[in-house]
Amino acid sequence: MNDFLAARSQMAISLGFHIIYSCIGMVMPVFMAVSHYKWIKTGDPVYKNITQAWSKGVAIFFATGAVSGTILSFELGLLWPKFMERAGPIFGMPFSLEGVAFFIEAIALGFFLYGWNKFNKWFHWATGIVVGVSGIASGILVVSANSWMNNPAGFDYINGQYLNIDPIQAMFNGSWFSEALHMIIAAFSATGFAVAGVHALMIAKKRNVQFHTKAFKIAIVFGAVAAILQPFSGDISAKNVAKTQPAKSAAMEAHFHTQSYAPLIIGGIPDTLNKKVNYGIEIPGLLSFLVNDNFQEPVTGLDKVPAKNQPPIAITHYAFELMIAIGSAMMLVGILYFVALWKKRSWLSKKWFLDLFILATPFGFIAVEAGWTVTEVGRQPWIIQGIMRTSEAVTPMPGIHYTFYLFTAVYFTLSLAVIFLLSRQIKMVPELYESYDPIKA
Repeated sequence: MNDFLAARSQMAISLGFHIIYSCIGMVMPVFMAVSHYKWIKTGDPVYKNITQAWSKGVAIFFATGAVSGTILSFELGLLWPKFMERAGPIFGMPFSLEGVAFFIEAIALGFFLYGWNKFNKWFHWATGIVVGVSGIASGILVVSANSWMNNPAGFDYINGQYLNIDPIQAMFNGSWFSEALHMIIAAFSATGFAVAGVHALMIAKKRNVQFHTKAFKIAIVFGAVAAILQPFSGDISAKNVAKTQPAKSAAMEAHFHTQSYAPLIIGGIPDTLNKKVNYGIEIPGLLSFLVNDNFQEPVTGLDKVPAKNQPPIAITHYAFELMIAIGSAMMLVGILYFVALWKKRSWLSKKWFLDLFILATPFGFIAVEAGWTVTEVGRQPWIIQGIMRTSEAVTPMPGIHYTFYLFTAVYFTLSLAVIFLLSRQIKMVPELYESYDPIKA
């Protein structure tokens, strides 16, 4: 493994783990606040137990997210010094504000965890709200920085110089809204389905049924709504990518030839040598309509992009197709849940119904990883789209592959610790009313 590949692989591993911790860290405080509110309003002790159990999970993911985020911040400077030298003064503002949001979240979480029976109940609840709001704000700010790499703004690039820097314009670049919206909805969808799946498993095993049924309901309502909304945010994001990063868009769709009435290709194996897709399902004109809202308007293909500026086509296409397939499956399961609530409440206690959510437990995070693969791999060979190549930004320091092996081991060890702590928390759930009817819940 050469140093350039090692640096990219190390960053990929770090981002791959951190994004899961971040999604859960953003969304779980919202679930926690909803459960806490229900306890204050109803006095039902089950909701208090759910809130306290979830708050411990929030603390675990806050700690692991802090560790992985700290590693990432060091990696940016150590692995990509040329990038930080040029980009730091331009897009440093969202990172600085993210640090502020992180500190607010830490303080509020401390108040929440140690404030039981010490604060006014509504003030205590409000501290949990602050944890959730600051966590979501952190996510939006980090995505804003990433969107700048995809759609750089807030400076003039003249003769290799970065001039007339405007950090506000850089932060609110042309892609920040679509990326932030897509990422936040993805976080709610992934976390909602994951949490619901764990509680569905406990219900299927008939353990603490009342506790897990009420927890399941909170999580899946958020997860299902987000999964249903995700295709709409995805459409906004895909249109923005087609406009600002046509090479990435073409790789996502494995669209080799610029043409009017461009077909949408579902699945298939890209053949980069012969510039075609084998075994894919073509829907004539649909890609033109999705990109341009017009069946006849041409869609830029990879034939308009110099070979040296093309991203890895197969990886980008497979990751995109995987994201779409899983997202569609989650949307259907989410719709099915609301159908059950509205018309078929008897389904709620059926084994096949619970098995659907157990099966879907990892789906959201697989889709998130696939989406980030599209975002990062699809931007290659650029670290700043159209301005700086990734190969120009890497550190000249030798021996990067050793740190890649080391940090990979650290992340896997950290994840095993998280799994152990979470499984222990689930087993520590207090025994509550086992005879419980989820249909009447």
